[in-house]
Amino acid sequence: MEIPPDERATMMALVVEDAEEAYELVADLLADHGFSVVGASNGIDAVSSAVALLPDVILMDLSLPVMGGLEATRLLKADPRTREIPIIAVTGHHNFLSLAREAGCDAFVAKPFTPAQLFRQLRRTLTTTAQAASGVRPAN
Repeated sequence: MEIPPDERATMMALVVEDAEEAYELVADLLADHGFSVVGASNGIDAVSSAVALLPDVILMDLSLPVMGGLEATRLLKADPRTREIPIIAVTGHHNFLSLAREAGCDAFVAKPFTPAQLFRQLRRTLTTTAQAASGVRPAN
């Protein structure tokens, strides 16, 4: 599922991933769909980058060195500057779903994933965030 050009033209994604191949895969997919992509390889860099750049969305691996993705998410959601940025947990740890929600992740994509699965969740998350910001309730 592709993000329409009018919705992706100025979107910035922060991809937080310590495995270089996984980072490059996600970054390339997003760039091919018109996103500008910034990377971070640990939770501390993720928090710093998010505060400095205020990306439109964060794709957060949960198993990271230095500071894990769950702790980075907690910090970002506690900070008034970054709390509204949607965070999508991207991890191979399927049992982390409830921990990801508790930490403040807005959505979850399990590795391995297909590009269609990633973009379906990305679209859903960005749509929900845009509706919340405009005061529109999502249809059930």
